[in-house]
Amino acid sequence: MTTHRTSKRRLAAGTAVVLAVMLTATACGGDDKNDKPAAAGGGFNAGIGKIANASDKKGGELKFVGTQEADSWDPQRGYYGFMWDFARYYTRQLVSYKAAPGEQSADLEPDLATAKAEISDGGKTYKYTLKDNVSWEDGTPVTAQDVKYGIERTWAQDVISGGPVYLMQVLDPKTEYPGPYKDTAPDKLGLKAIETPDAKTIIFKLPAPNGDFEQMLAMPAASPVKQEKDTASKYGLKPFSNGPYKIDSYESNKSMKLSRNANWKPESDTIRKALPDTISVTFMANADDMDKRLMNGEFDVDINATGIGQAARATALKDHKSNLDNGQTGFIRYAVFPQTVAPFDNIECRKAVIYAADHKSLQTARGGPQAGGDIAPNMLPLGIKGSDGKYDPYEVLTNDGKPNVEKAKAALKACGKEGGFKTTIAVRNNKPVEVATAVSLQNALKQVGIDAQVEQFDGAQTSGIIGSPKVVKDKGYGIIIMGWGADFPTGQGFSQPLVDGRFILQSGNNNFSELNDPVINGLFDKAIAETDPAKAGEIYKQMNQKVSEAAVYLPFVYDKTITWRSTRLTNAYTSDAYNGRYDYASLGVTK
Repeated sequence: MTTHRTSKRRLAAGTAVVLAVMLTATACGGDDKNDKPAAAGGGFNAGIGKIANASDKKGGELKFVGTQEADSWDPQRGYYGFMWDFARYYTRQLVSYKAAPGEQSADLEPDLATAKAEISDGGKTYKYTLKDNVSWEDGTPVTAQDVKYGIERTWAQDVISGGPVYLMQVLDPKTEYPGPYKDTAPDKLGLKAIETPDAKTIIFKLPAPNGDFEQMLAMPAASPVKQEKDTASKYGLKPFSNGPYKIDSYESNKSMKLSRNANWKPESDTIRKALPDTISVTFMANADDMDKRLMNGEFDVDINATGIGQAARATALKDHKSNLDNGQTGFIRYAVFPQTVAPFDNIECRKAVIYAADHKSLQTARGGPQAGGDIAPNMLPLGIKGSDGKYDPYEVLTNDGKPNVEKAKAALKACGKEGGFKTTIAVRNNKPVEVATAVSLQNALKQVGIDAQVEQFDGAQTSGIIGSPKVVKDKGYGIIIMGWGADFPTGQGFSQPLVDGRFILQSGNNNFSELNDPVINGLFDKAIAETDPAKAGEIYKQMNQKVSEAAVYLPFVYDKTITWRSTRLTNAYTSDAYNGRYDYASLGVTK
């Protein structure tokens, strides 16, 4: 699990790619100007922890709009968070996330399979049986061989790169399988770690246990693909559906239209409601224009779910509050200290910055409590087992977010820099709120004698700049401003690329602090091998405490957004499994 490819994929999720993942979600409602439920069944935050405007009514066109096109609609290739959510319309997996609001949404349940896995051999063997009535859009049955082939496509990194590679890591850590397009073995059995003794049975043989393996099987990357319909690098233009909808037309950066898949059988699917008759997606370049058209009722929901922009926010909060939800995205916004850059090789110098930071100012820079998020006292986001929003090792909450100048100066003295020091804050030039947080931090540090210069770098080149430990050291980047969201809702899915020393890479690195603590690494090994999620959560809780003790991170906020949903939207609720976005597969419309 330490390959170069892996962390590069994760970087996509952590930077421009995961911008799509950084979302939140919510409900449904009318145009009431107060917080009471509107006549349509909505209200402010009506879709957070509950279902807004619940309805079984079928019909109509559900209209999505967005400013960001997907990286790919190919299930094995896509990595944007909204793509994973939307892909449930045309893909199914052996297991998927429960159609329920809040914490329940992170629970897995059978999808193509009759039940969750039969696990044996100490957590190394997973066996599934497929349901009898699951089929492709042409009416042919989905087979175990289709599931295996879809997963095998991930190995074709030279043809369909860009997607997550967790399954490669877990099933073939030495990358011995060449992928389906280069497989010349005479037996044509494909990846040996997956066995398909018949059309209904699929067995996974893991070299080592991984308690999050079923989480990985819930990703679109584990979707079946019918081999004769595979168009390789062009598959994302028109994926062949085994879900409730099929893609009728698609024009990149412009539009997509879906209609019902007549061969999808509702009785085989307890997860997808399939309420609309048709689904449309419109892409436009101007975010402010998109917000206006959403508020005018031309569209139902922002597919990217990045939240109402600043220009429309005041009007929306004043006049349309019952059309809004203000939920957690599952992201943390933070600063991180590379330990290779002096004086941050000294823990007391790192603590000085943490104590000197003005968390209230940082929160305001990101948009305040509603548009920015709740002040974060530690580095494990809410909604992940093991997280504790009250764990406050640096007394951030105790001090109501204010700087602790006294402790900052004491830490400076302890690290031999009583008069302060100079450093550089690195921040992406295409993220205005990140630049604003860098300036906030710069101003707070001045109060204790730390002279921090803000240097903006090309956000499109993140992987080769802050993702390169050599470049970071050469440029003297002592503080890096970033954000991160989980690929799946566990400590492994969020924290491992950030703090496991075995994930430090020479390019595409995300462990910017270069933290390499044998105790923390060992806690990951222990948690990953644990098949009981609750027990694994307790281990991740310990891991998070060790990370805080290392003082390599300065968390700012648990990210939130203000998300619009149309008055006619039904069954809207935020899903922890999809970083606080709506569960798209459950949405409907009233007309």
